[in-house]
Amino acid sequence: MTPPASPPSVPLHPDLLRITERIRQRSAATRQAYLAMVDSARRPGAYRAGMGCANMAHAFAAMPASDKLVLNQERQPNLGVVTAYNDMLSAHQPYEHYPERIRAAARALGATAQVAGGVPAMCDGITQGEDGMELSLFSRDVIALATAVALSHNVFDAALCLGVCDKIVPGLFMGALQFGHLPVIFVPAGPMTSGLSNDAKAKVRQEYAQGKVGREALLASEQAAYHGAGTCTFYGTANSNQMLMEIMGLHLPGSSFVNPGTPLRDALTDAAVQRAVAMGQPGQKHSGMGHWVNEQVIVNGLVGLLATGGSTNHTLHLVAMACAAGILIDWDDFAELSACVPLLARVYPNGQADVNHFHAAGGMGFLMRELLNAGLLHEDVDTILGPGLRAWTREPWLDGSRLAWRDVPAVSADLDVLRPAVQPFSADGGLRLLQGNLGRAVVKVSAVKPAHRVVRAPALVFTDQKQLDVRFKAGELERDFIAVVREQGPRANGMPELHKLTPVLGVLQDRGFHVALLTDGRMSGASGKVPAAIHLSPEALDGGPIARIEEGDMVTLNCDTGELRLEVDDATLAARTPRLSASPADGQPAWLHHGRQVFALFRQNAAPAEQGASPLWPARH
Repeated sequence: MTPPASPPSVPLHPDLLRITERIRQRSAATRQAYLAMVDSARRPGAYRAGMGCANMAHAFAAMPASDKLVLNQERQPNLGVVTAYNDMLSAHQPYEHYPERIRAAARALGATAQVAGGVPAMCDGITQGEDGMELSLFSRDVIALATAVALSHNVFDAALCLGVCDKIVPGLFMGALQFGHLPVIFVPAGPMTSGLSNDAKAKVRQEYAQGKVGREALLASEQAAYHGAGTCTFYGTANSNQMLMEIMGLHLPGSSFVNPGTPLRDALTDAAVQRAVAMGQPGQKHSGMGHWVNEQVIVNGLVGLLATGGSTNHTLHLVAMACAAGILIDWDDFAELSACVPLLARVYPNGQADVNHFHAAGGMGFLMRELLNAGLLHEDVDTILGPGLRAWTREPWLDGSRLAWRDVPAVSADLDVLRPAVQPFSADGGLRLLQGNLGRAVVKVSAVKPAHRVVRAPALVFTDQKQLDVRFKAGELERDFIAVVREQGPRANGMPELHKLTPVLGVLQDRGFHVALLTDGRMSGASGKVPAAIHLSPEALDGGPIARIEEGDMVTLNCDTGELRLEVDDATLAARTPRLSASPADGQPAWLHHGRQVFALFRQNAAPAEQGASPLWPARH
């Protein structure tokens, strides 16, 4: 595609420059070590060149004779496909037939392609509130390991990563960066078409929590919302992933939110193969993914997350993803960028629209053009299309049967969903850092009304989200309180998401009570209207003061000033014995089923939440 003409140079926002430079200085040693690793793996010709004959025979034994002929000549690239396909996840079901399409597209260009490996893909929507959710966060790191295994055969000249959802894209990203000498393209599958509105779905969930409707009505509502192939349409972690890959220049422009099974979706997949083949040509002077993903690109990802009100899970994932490239970011970077990046999109839970509405209103092209023209994105970065981000201000379309790109509309098609930088929904990105004598946490306020952003109330302490539901149904929560849900961090139980709390706390807030959540556990982009101080670090199991909170202690959670304070004097707090939960009544540790026992090594070696909660690089900060 021909890149659009660049407008007159726009000066970058001074805070963007300052924070980027701070990250660069902080990361100097780790980034240098990472790039040295990448450069040591680069070869001038085909990566299979010079392999032992037995190795070659094993690598290509099952391929057609015509592919073997091409491979033996060592003149055309061989693409490695890493896929997260399974047909249980709606978002990943469309990937079933991608390998055959990718192979055909590569052959049409005289190249070859192979599925290098598969990675696991679990669904938080299925495991939500269940035991399996305790495997969810660390599945990201398993995916990173599996991606590395897939690419370890060293017979590929470029890679295509097929993934959409919560931990899958971060894991693919982290694993692919260990082969950063290769060009890597991320290939999306797109969102399902719009079903029951997210607002209507949330209302039924609250009615069910109050006992006003039964399971049959709840199931009918959920099935009307989640009804077909493609990712869920609310703006949670999965769709935040897709935004990130596009704003980082690792997706083709405008490809994130095109529905599965459409001619345009197929054309974009073919175009991704064409680009991978072009970059993978032996002798091609590309720098590879490891050089592309630099400090500027990570900051662009942060800006995109804030400008769209994206998932708070990325206060963990994006940190770990950056760390995989030797780049060190922390929550100060998130908070300081949030103060200067305006909120330009309202997509549920930060509004009524879903991602299909966002895409129709102008989508990623409109968003990126606005941010570039406001000096809030680094334009001078390397991408899968070469230098510069201006190509991402165009949208794909089919000119007959030919894929083409055109400028996105000058104005938003729906100002209730997507706005220009001069007319934002709010002047800041809505992500705040909270800190005080309990440690450091993050809170997302873009969906929290100003009247609910300051809560001072007594603590009610829980070590399981189900305990809160029991007390709610018993009528014990009709009051102001801050729910302290502890022992939910990465070292305790793998940091499961706590969305079962959302309907209950939402009901109580609607009844006029001042409520909030404080936890060393995890929530995602689906967190909503109740203020939630999440990812508290240090966690209870790591000596965090949250383990010393007692019921009735007054807690102040102030989203406006960033204050998180337990109103207990230092001497009294220090004298208390940490209140960690006892073993279950049967004396057996809770993790001895549902696979949780095999993740003990991950829990024991997990980095703190602010450092990405990964066991793979626990000592990089």
